[in-house]
Amino acid sequence: MIKIDLEKHRRRSIRLREYHYRQAGAYFITVVTHGREMLFGEIAGGGTRLNELGRIVETAWTDLQKHYLGVQCDQFVDMPNHIHGIIVLGEPTVGAGFKPAPTRRHGLPEIVRALKTFSARRINEMRHAPGVTVWQRNYYEHIIRGDGELLRVHEYILNNPLDWEHDRENSSRLVNAKPTRTVEPWYV
Repeated sequence: MIKIDLEKHRRRSIRLREYHYRQAGAYFITVVTHGREMLFGEIAGGGTRLNELGRIVETAWTDLQKHYLGVQCDQFVDMPNHIHGIIVLGEPTVGAGFKPAPTRRHGLPEIVRALKTFSARRINEMRHAPGVTVWQRNYYEHIIRGDGELLRVHEYILNNPLDWEHDRENSSRLVNAKPTRTVEPWYV
């Protein structure tokens, strides 16, 4: 029997402690492909030209609100090897007469898991590659606090394809990197 050192292999959570990710609100998420593999298309003309796999992810994104009551899929962009989107959790209700009956609200981790699972299954069916890893194990999330921040995140998502050349998820930028002048950080 193999002994596993649980302390060594325990994943460190990037979630806020004591925060309930079922709370109503807007959440900015980024999900990256396994190995940053360029699966979903290419950047061309300031936008993403999606291939069939990219369209699968886009459909899985929009379908989330069909499967989860109280979930709204807001701004979204499908990049060659990652996605950005805003998920809004509201109050799920089921109509029952004049007073809707409240239902269980699904949390952000479950919704992102569903997005990754649904899209990976469809992608692997298309590639005839069942069980192949499509997404990285975790995802980035940020709780959006206020309308001003929501507008900034919307702008970031919309402009992400325009800044692909400098995007840290763009693995080809390291291969094609050209020397650039040093720019002072914004906080200096």
